[in-house]
Amino acid sequence: MRSVEEHQRVVADLITARRATATGLAEALGLVLADDVAAPLSLPVFDNSAMDGYAVRADDIASAASDNAVKLPVAEDIPAGRTDIPTLQPGTAHRIMTGAPMPAGATAVVPVENTDAGTETVAIYAPAPEGRHIRRAGEDVTAGTTVLRAGQLVTPAVVGLAAALGLAELTVLPRQRVLVISTGSELVSPGTPLRPGQIYESNAAMLAAAVRDAGARVVATPTAGDDVAQFAAVLDRYAAEADLIITSGGVSAGAYEVVKDAFGRAGDQGVEFVKVAMQPGMPQGVGRVAGTPIVTLPGNPVSALVSFEVFIRPALRTAMGLPAADRPRRSAVLTETLTSPSGKRQFRRGVLDAAAGTVTSYGPPASHHLRWLASANCLLDIPAEVTEIPAGSQVEVWDLSAP
Repeated sequence: MRSVEEHQRVVADLITARRATATGLAEALGLVLADDVAAPLSLPVFDNSAMDGYAVRADDIASAASDNAVKLPVAEDIPAGRTDIPTLQPGTAHRIMTGAPMPAGATAVVPVENTDAGTETVAIYAPAPEGRHIRRAGEDVTAGTTVLRAGQLVTPAVVGLAAALGLAELTVLPRQRVLVISTGSELVSPGTPLRPGQIYESNAAMLAAAVRDAGARVVATPTAGDDVAQFAAVLDRYAAEADLIITSGGVSAGAYEVVKDAFGRAGDQGVEFVKVAMQPGMPQGVGRVAGTPIVTLPGNPVSALVSFEVFIRPALRTAMGLPAADRPRRSAVLTETLTSPSGKRQFRRGVLDAAAGTVTSYGPPASHHLRWLASANCLLDIPAEVTEIPAGSQVEVWDLSAP
């Protein structure tokens, strides 16, 4: 059987980055910059007031005190957004708002709290040294300076800086576009009455959520029955829109394995079907359909989601340049004795108590017990050569609660 590490490499080599593209700021959030960004202008763009108050010449109010107010005529009102910049004459004040441009000749701003807030004449009760409460042009950013680096994640603060610099777009690595197909004639949509032998489709919804959680975009989530023509029709309709196709089901050794049947059970149409030495998730497939990468996962829900975590999620995030491609690995003390099948790397659902540094397995190991995975916050990673782990041993866990 193929090792987990070997299959991870195969999937990672298959999923590659899309060409960088200029993207609007709202859509760029959460993506990674493809290029450095140099500031096209300085910030602040002009000298402006850091306070609501009065622009003055510092020398004019040097003697101001709480019991010795300096009174000046208010010659101008300067709100934020005023585009004509007046000149402050000696012995006068201009009432000014936060962010408004400083008048020529002004050397300080007196906060309104240190005045009587007059509109015709203002009484000033405290001096203001030269430069006080003035934001100088370029003190935050100098035009031409590299302010953002390629590989940097676009956060709300990055969006804010780009907008402040007048940039409407950023060049980023786009989201991977993923088509998720769930297969099985027994599947019906939630909300539909069940007939004997039918079950509700959950894999497509679950894997689509995992795709979005990984930072990628879902193209569609169609379901196909165990019919090769129907499965092929779904591929024909959606595959051209996708950078990656994920299927669940139809890859085991049964008589009605539609994914295997569609591509040839020997994998002679660009898709290779293998057994990976892991539990859950042994039957896997990987390849290309008309040039589009495809990863075929087993149909049991726990197998499907664990396989996504082990093989697809890190490859997707790496292709998008996103940080923390792998779930954080932590060491914890096992609270119970566990056994594991020889020759298979086992991923057991668990509950990690980070504060105590302990981990407890959660639920049976069988791959249809989705309830337990829904309440787990980690996967215990048990090496293939280990068949028993005594309570009190240190084990490695994958922290599913962290990005």
